[in-house]
Order: sequence, then structure tokens, then C-alpha cells
Amino acid sequence: MDSSAVLAQAARDQRPHAKDLVTALQATEKNSKTRYTLSDLTGTWRLCFITGTKKTRQKAGGALGSGRYLPKVIKIQLTYRATDNDQGLVHNSVALGTLNLTLSGPIKVWPQARCLAFDFTKIKIAIGGLTLYQGQIKPEAAEQEFYDQSLKEQAFFKYFWVTEQGIAARGRGGGLALWSRESA
Repeated sequence: MDSSAVLAQAARDQRPHAKDLVTALQATEKNSKTRYTLSDLTGTWRLCFITGTKKTRQKAGGALGSGRYLPKVIKIQLTYRATDNDQGLVHNSVALGTLNLTLSGPIKVWPQARCLAFDFTKIKIAIGGLTLYQGQIKPEAAEQEFYDQSLKEQAFFKYFWVTEQGIAARGRGGGLALWSRESA
């Protein structure tokens, strides 16, 4: 089975063996020349699988192994929305039952580097439909400052597999991740 097929299988929640998925992620990344626009990433994506960095794997001991599927009880989603060709907003939410934590902020695509940079400037904590807290975690000027920064100063994902069914990227820290599409 080719590496893209393994990624597609994982994005459909058919869960190939973790080692096989890591091998497929690495092979796809190595051979990728993927160019994408922000509109290709617009929508909501559910985090399915993470590898972590060598440092985090060492700290976790054997718990992370070569990579780990996220348990169904924890729902982690990224939602990208474009406001301009290469700029937009991200909402990163973590839900455990009715408890929901959402971090949000600006994003910017760096087409030449094939990276999507992001910053979290706002937070919202809710239980069910009740908002417990909502506010800034950085000064309001941080959003404009973000757009003036170089890529070296920003957190980012370097996407190497972008399809209708899923996306895969390496984070700035070196870990790999795979998301499946929840909605467009």
C-alpha cells in the first residue's frame, strides 16, 4: 500500500498500525512538493494522530511510542477560516465531554516555505453552552504584530499532505500530526 493510501486510511479512522502510519507520514513528507492555499485548509479538522518530538517522546517514556492515535473521548479540532488570500483565523478546541477549551488567533500562509504560521491570542472556556471565561491571552496589538513577524519568530505547521479527507504536517518542534476533515 502506498503512503498516501495509508494516510487516507487513517483519516477515515481505519487506524493502520502506528509504526506503519509513521513510516507513511515520513515517506509522504520526504516526497512531497505539495503547494496549497489557505482555501485548501479552510474548514474543521479533527486531530487523529501525533508523534511528538524526540524530546517529548523521551519525557513520556514508552507512553507515546512511535506515535499515538488520540482517544475518542478527547476531541481536538483545528478550524481555519480565511480573511484574505494568505491570512485568516484559527480556532483550536479541545473537548472532553461538555468541557471545551478554545484558543484562537491569526494565521498566515508562507507559500514559498509551504508553512502555515499561527498565534493564539484569545481563550474561551465553556461547559455545554455556558461560557465560563472568554478573554485575551495576549494584548490586542499582538495580532497585528504577528503579521509583521518573520516565519522564524512564529509557531507553524509545514503541511505536506493536503486532501479533501485529511491533512498532515510537521510542527515547528519536529512532531508529526494527522487530521481528518470534520467539515468544509
